[in-house]
Amino acid sequence: MSLMPVSEALEKLLAGVTPLDAEHVSLADANGRFLGAPLASTRTQPPFAASAMDGYAIRHEDLVGSKPSLEVIGEAPAGHGFAGSVGHGQTVRIFTGAPVPDGADTILIQENAERDGDRITVQIAPGKGAFVRPAGLDFSKDDVLLKPPLKLDYRHLALAAAMNHATLPVVRKPKVAILATGDELVRPGTEPGPDQIIASNHAGIAAMVEDCGGEPIDLGISPDEPKALAEHVNRALREDADILVTLGGASVGDHDLVQDVLGNKGMDLAFWRIAMRPGKPLMAGRLGKTKVLGLPGNPVSSLVCGLLFLKPLMAAMTGMPQLDSRPKEAVLAMDLGENDRRQDYVRAILSEDDDGRLVASPFPKQDSSMLALLAKSGGLIIRPPHAPAEPAGATVPVLVL
Repeated sequence: MSLMPVSEALEKLLAGVTPLDAEHVSLADANGRFLGAPLASTRTQPPFAASAMDGYAIRHEDLVGSKPSLEVIGEAPAGHGFAGSVGHGQTVRIFTGAPVPDGADTILIQENAERDGDRITVQIAPGKGAFVRPAGLDFSKDDVLLKPPLKLDYRHLALAAAMNHATLPVVRKPKVAILATGDELVRPGTEPGPDQIIASNHAGIAAMVEDCGGEPIDLGISPDEPKALAEHVNRALREDADILVTLGGASVGDHDLVQDVLGNKGMDLAFWRIAMRPGKPLMAGRLGKTKVLGLPGNPVSSLVCGLLFLKPLMAAMTGMPQLDSRPKEAVLAMDLGENDRRQDYVRAILSEDDDGRLVASPFPKQDSSMLALLAKSGGLIIRPPHAPAEPAGATVPVLVL
């Protein structure tokens, strides 16, 4: 089987994927969630003409002559409007947020008034309508102010609260079951045997799932035994996982059992073996309603394939565009040789030169087991298949991490 280009594989993976159903959660639980439906205001804000400053509510037409004097007939604190009306030569002491009383059309701020008992003298006259917030200044009832696609943050939640929504429609979190495979793996914090290593991919992929707004389901580590692997897959199906991510075992070696086990369960295989490095043994398919993504076992390959395939898949399920997936241009800090038939993702340190240009310094070693280099990397230089050699100073596309 020939190697599938990255772009074709991604297109196949995302074919037919639509946002998940919406659910309602409280404002307190909505931060970081993805809005599931347009949200209209239930009220007008402000609901009445309100004072924007502490001062005196006046009729602008009374500001005649030098330093006019007005009679104070009452007070309007926030939450307690003045019940009467402001007549000729009268004023009401008013505070920020209080309704402007009938008859008044302007606010004289307190520092521009001199008060003596029940009278004030205007020291500096304001313009007509000064410091009055008209009703509906911010928004009106039935205005649609929040629309998908949108990841809700503190700004949107404050607005939703002002719109008088106690709950919000959000896209259901994608459930992502994560299954590591291999007799050689043990969990972090345990003592590996003489021929074993620590399972690291699971921690990175679970964090990626959470960063994308999903709910990771830890299926643990399956030994290289078909029955045990099938039992783990059954658990993912019982959990109604939207995505099953397997880590390792998707190739065709004697101990790579994932493809066979899933095939026996009826998986519709979309593709496997991608023309990319790191990450050639990547597999994708569907098992009933569950999307299956088989990531390579090598740590860097697993995480890079997660960035390139799992993140877009989750973005499609949450209805969000993948804005951070667009490559940026960077200047090479050193020469790069020509590339072979696979699309290469080269780990690199990113910096800026004196002109503010992004500079990419690739690591000389790019082995797919070297997680420390990925942790140090600021980005991945994208090298298309059969790309020619590039000298230092050339411009290359970089996926910023």
